Amino acid sequence: MQTDVKENNPLTRKDFVSDQAVRWCPGCGDFMILANMQKAFANMNHKKENFLSVSGIGCSSRITYYLDTYGIHSIHGRAIAVATGAKLANPDLNVWVFTGDGDCMAIGGNHFIHACRRNTDLNIIIFNNRIYGMTKGQSSPTTPVGLKTKTSPEGSYETPFNIGEVAIGAGATFFARVPDNDHALMEDVMMQAYHHKGTSVIEVLQNCVIFTDGIHEQITGRDTKNDNQVILEHGKPMVFGSDKKLGLRVDGMRLIKAGLENGTGKTLVHDAGEMNSLMHLALVKMQIPDFPVAMGVIRKVDSQSYSEGVHQAIASARKRTSFKSVTDLFQSGNTWQIE
Repeated sequence: MQTDVKENNPLTRKDFVSDQAVRWCPGCGDFMILANMQKAFANMNHKKENFLSVSGIGCSSRITYYLDTYGIHSIHGRAIAVATGAKLANPDLNVWVFTGDGDCMAIGGNHFIHACRRNTDLNIIIFNNRIYGMTKGQSSPTTPVGLKTKTSPEGSYETPFNIGEVAIGAGATFFARVPDNDHALMEDVMMQAYHHKGTSVIEVLQNCVIFTDGIHEQITGRDTKNDNQVILEHGKPMVFGSDKKLGLRVDGMRLIKAGLENGTGKTLVHDAGEMNSLMHLALVKMQIPDFPVAMGVIRKVDSQSYSEGVHQAIASARKRTSFKSVTDLFQSGNTWQIE
C-alpha cells in the first residue's frame, strides 16, 4: 500500500507543470482547474510516479498534456473505463479522470453511472460549460432549455441533466460542486476527494468564453455569488447571503429558504455523511432564482470500493486453489473443460 512520502519527498506545484504549451482559449475556466489541480497534487501524500491522469476527448481532456504525470488521452466517453482498468491493475495508483459534460454525460454516460454504482476508487472531475466546445458549440446534455446553439438555432428544447442528481442517483458516495473562480474551495474539494475511498465526483461550473460566455455568471459572478450560492460545510448550518441572514429549512417534504431574524435554530445543518441520499438529492437540485446553488462537498459517505471488493475476491479465490498463476495451472497437467 501507499506509504507516507510527503516528508521525505516534498513536491511543489512546479513538479506537476509539463513542458507542453497550453492550448486553451485565453480566459477559459480550464486554466483555473489546471492550476488548482497542480497545486492539490503537490499536497497529496503520494509518490509522483503513482499519479495517473486519464481523459477522454474535448477541451477538458487536453489537461493530460499539461499535467506532468503519467497520462492517458483516451477516446471519446471512455476515460472512466480506461481509468478503472488501470486502478484495478495497480491499486497504488492515484487516478484522476478529466472529462467534460458532453464527454461524460452523453457518450460516456453509461460508464459514469456504473462507476458511481460500483464505487470504483477514482476521482472524476467534470468540466461543465454546458456546451460542446471543441467541436464548435453544439448542445450538450447539460445545455439549458432555450439556449441557442449550433444544433439548436431556435433554442434547445431538451431537458438537461443535473450532474449531481445523476451521480447521487446512481449511487455516488462522494459528490461536490465548485465554481471555476473559487480557488480555495476547489483545492479543498480536490483534497477531500483524494482522501475519499471510492468514486469521487467533482462538478466544476466552468466558463467557455467562446460559446457560452457567462453561462454561470448569475451563480458565480462577483455581485451575485453571495446570494446565489450556499457553500456547504459538514456540521455547519446552511446559511448564505451577503450578511448570512438567509438559511435553508424544511417545510413538510420540501426545502424552503427563509430569513434568520431569530437566529439559526431551525436552519438545516449539513450532514455530508448521511447514508440516506434524500437530502443530498434535494440540495443538488436547487436552482436559481428559487434557491441558491449548492457548492462544496454535498455527499461524502463511507462504503467499500469496487477496487477493494475485486482484490478481496481474487485473494479469496487464490486461497481456495493451489494454483498461484496461469503458468501453474498449465504446468499441473490437469485437463480443463470449458462448457
